[in-house]
Order: sequence, then structure tokens, then C-alpha cells
Amino acid sequence: MLARHPATPIHQPLHAAMFAHVIVIVQENRTPDNLFQGLCAPPYGSSAGCSTTPNTSQYNIQTANWLDKHSPGGMLQPMPVPLANRYDLNHGHSGFVAMCDATAGSTTCHMDGAGDVTCVSNIGACINHPQFRYVDNSAGQLKPYLDLATQYGWANYMFQTNQGPSFPAHQFLFGGTSAASAADDAAGIFAAENMGGTGNVGGQQKVAGCIASAQTIVRVISPQGEFGRSYPCFEHQTVPDLLHSGISWRYYAPNAGSIWTAPNAIKHICQSTGPGGECTGPAWKANVDLNSADVLRDIAACQLRSVSWVIPTGANSDHARGNDGGGPSWVAAIVNAIGTNTTCDGKVGYWKNTAILITWDDWGGWYDHQAPTILSGVQGDYQYGFRVPLLAVSAYTPKGYIDNTADDFGSILRFIEHNFGVDEGALHFADQRAASDLAGFFRLDAAPRPYRTIDAPKNGNFFLTDRRRATDPDDQ
Repeated sequence: MLARHPATPIHQPLHAAMFAHVIVIVQENRTPDNLFQGLCAPPYGSSAGCSTTPNTSQYNIQTANWLDKHSPGGMLQPMPVPLANRYDLNHGHSGFVAMCDATAGSTTCHMDGAGDVTCVSNIGACINHPQFRYVDNSAGQLKPYLDLATQYGWANYMFQTNQGPSFPAHQFLFGGTSAASAADDAAGIFAAENMGGTGNVGGQQKVAGCIASAQTIVRVISPQGEFGRSYPCFEHQTVPDLLHSGISWRYYAPNAGSIWTAPNAIKHICQSTGPGGECTGPAWKANVDLNSADVLRDIAACQLRSVSWVIPTGANSDHARGNDGGGPSWVAAIVNAIGTNTTCDGKVGYWKNTAILITWDDWGGWYDHQAPTILSGVQGDYQYGFRVPLLAVSAYTPKGYIDNTADDFGSILRFIEHNFGVDEGALHFADQRAASDLAGFFRLDAAPRPYRTIDAPKNGNFFLTDRRRATDPDDQ
């Protein structure tokens, strides 16, 4: 097992409700090595400013000599690809196993198996070495992300909790587990994949959660490594169940039945009319918003909830083969709406009392050099997965802060719990197993930093008036 990276000292512990609002923005399917090479090039930095050796002054991004067991010398040089590329890579559990390439009986990933990750393309055959690509920023398309990373906080060691794709990832981000129950979580039995079965026809996205058709299944992994099958409707506590009276929440997503709309798989929130039906529960009706852009409307109307999860449309998701390059602008629009708001919360505005956490739900099949720490015991059969980016933005986050704490989705949940006066780890799921609560990103004894607008090609008005059909982040 790999040793945990040394934690960055926490400057000051969080106090309950230090932030009146926490926004978790979830983008799709990227690794630091794939999406943030721009941090290692002008005008943001140089290759000398990036290192694969842990430290607090350099970004842990590998710019050359990516490991590939199939290539002469055991490595390849990465090549550029557009953000809106035309192919997608396997990011299911089998893709994790291939890229990890652990020795039988070991939990140490060699990280040289990305070449065995399969690929599908919109336009015939995939390009050569499709996994060994980084997003090209020659036209500045990633500028909003790079500005946020260098102006605020960046995590060198943020890992997705699960070793698989979007459906289980979003369950971990919302409720700390993809298990069907607390007992299953304790036993290390997790939903491991996206939807399967014959729930939908014609190549359409299968409906997920408690409103899926009766024929829909999700594959389940156990400590024995066996894959069983389960209907994707679970019953256990989630973060909203822990929040004290008066602490509100909202989940913004483009579709009631998608694998990215995590509340649809929680029985007591959804309260489905039955397989193939609708979610009708009071918590669902009050807190799930099926128009992602409404987060911008709620900010403008001073209706921002205490805790918000924000899921993009397909065009703005960064998901390979499905996005149109709008993701960096989409994220910037939300951050700018918070940063420039001066009228809400008793005319204090949102900037001084909001923490914004931006992460990506899984690695997407792209190469990343950093091996994950695998948990011990039954939990280690599906935790942790590969690295994903994490940006922390607030008025109290030092400019250019680089965090070397070992983080995962449970760290986000711990942050929410601590901020709102809930015992950290209260779910007893990933929040309890996480090694950090992201406190190092916030200097709460410092004066709030003034906000500077993040430049982006598209502004908030574009997303508010966009009349295109809102698609799911992918067509998996």
C-alpha cells in the first residue's frame, strides 16, 4: 500500500457556519495531468514550476515521459487534444484496473496501463494513443480554470473516492457511499458502474435511481471481487439528512433520471411512484432543481441555499465526446456571480461568506502519473480511485495556494459537516474514512481578499438565455 502524503498543516480550524454558503461544482472526467498542463507553461508557470515530488510550491503535474508498458523504453510523450474532443475512454472499473496495472495480490498501482484503456469515437477509429493526451490551451480555452487555480487554491492530491464512473462517483459526492445501505457500506459492497439492463432502448441514456425501469440494474462489487447486480435505489443517510434546522440545500442538475442526479437514487428523498415513475418526495420537490442555470438565477435573487451541488449540462461538462468547450466559462460564470454579488445576505454580499469547491467526478480514462492510496480491509476493494482536479475558491483562500493533503470526495463532505456544526464523519461512510476536511485552503483569521472577475469567453447571461436542449453530461 502506498503511504499517505504528508498533510499540509491546518492554519486554523473551521468554526461552525463560518461560511453561510458552500457550493460544490462538479465537472466531468478529467485528471490533473490531462486538464492542467497549462499550469506548467507561460504565462502561468514553467515546467520547472511543476514537479512530481510533493511540495507546497509546485504543481504535481507530469509534463513528459508518461508511463506506457507497451512502448519502447516504457514511456510515451504526451500530445495535445482539444477540450471538445471527439472520442471517449473507458472509465468504468475495468478501465481503472487496466490503468492501475497492479501486480496480482498487490494494492500498488504501477500506473503504466493506460494504453489498455479502450476508446470509442464519434468519427471512426480513435486517434493513436488516445489516453496519453492533454488538453491544448494554445487558444486560451482553459484560461478560466488556470486563473482560478493560480488565484486561489489547488489540490495536488485529490482522488476520486471510487474506482469507477459517474453514477457511483456522484453517490459518494452526495451521500458518502455508493452502497445500497449502511450495512453494505460497512461490508465493502458498492455499486461500481453506470446503469445496465434493458431499461431504455434506441441508444438513449438509461434512467437511473428509484425511477429507473424495473429491468435496470447496476453492477455491484464485493470484497471477493465479484460483480453482482442491484436495482439502483438505495436507502441510507446523505449529507442533507445531517444538516440542522435552518440549513438549506439544493441540487441543480439537467435531468431527473440521470446518473448525475444523485438524489434520485435515495429512496427517502425520491419517494418514487414506482419503477419507470417519478420522484414525488417533499425533499425532492423542495430541493432538486432540474435546470442547472437556475443556480445563477438563485444567486441573483438572493436565494442561494446553504449547501448547493451544481451539475452541468452535457455541453458544459468537460466530458469527452460530449462537451462543446463551455465548461471553463460555465464555472467562471458561477464564481463571478458569487464574487460580484454585493446585495444579498443583508447587503454583505455572497463573496465574503461563501466557499466554492470545484472538482471533477472521475478521471475519464485519461492518463495520470500519480498512483492512488488504496484503503485497507474490505474498503480497499473499491477505494480510492485516480486523481481528479480540485479547486478551492473563497475570499480567505491565499493566492496560489497549493495543498498537499490527501483528499477525496469524503473530504468535501467533512468540510460541509464541520462548517455547519455537524460532527465530521457523522455519516460513517467516506466522510469518516477521509484523511482531511480541506481546512488548509482557508485562512479564516485573515482579512477577506477583494474579488477580481475571472475572464471567460461566455458570461452568465449566455447560460441564462441558452435555449439549447439541456443534455446529460454524457450518453453513457
